Amino acid sequence: MIKVLFVCLGNICRSPMAEFLFKDMVNKKGLRDEFIIESAGTSNEEEGNPVHYRVTKKLAEVGIKTDGKHARQLEKYDYNKFDYIIAMEQRNIRDIYRIVGEDRENKVYRLLDFTSNPRDIADPWYTHNFDITYNDIIEGLECFIKILEKYR
Repeated sequence: MIKVLFVCLGNICRSPMAEFLFKDMVNKKGLRDEFIIESAGTSNEEEGNPVHYRVTKKLAEVGIKTDGKHARQLEKYDYNKFDYIIAMEQRNIRDIYRIVGEDRENKVYRLLDFTSNPRDIADPWYTHNFDITYNDIIEGLECFIKILEKYR
């Protein structure tokens, strides 16, 4: 069982988008039973709130629902629970370390570091461009799953 936690600031835009896209991806590959996939935010600012309506709309365009998902804050125990803690940007990594402490087991990554073009994924809360965020997340997830498949 591979346990993956996607992390952004508030857990209403980027990390739930990555969570639901990755769930869809592993499901289509017939790997659903091999994964636990969740998301969280480094801030408690949005805790309890649903996925941002523009993310819900964007994912609905590709047939993915976000029903029942509510923002939660990353907890220290998440470090022991998950095999991969995947941030959307460098700032998230700094905040992850603030919450969980040092990364003794090399579990913390930035999603686009799995690609040939490492970079942050812009926060659509500020940019208002959910399409670019969607495309960046897809790029990162496709590369991430290829790496995981090599070790199956």
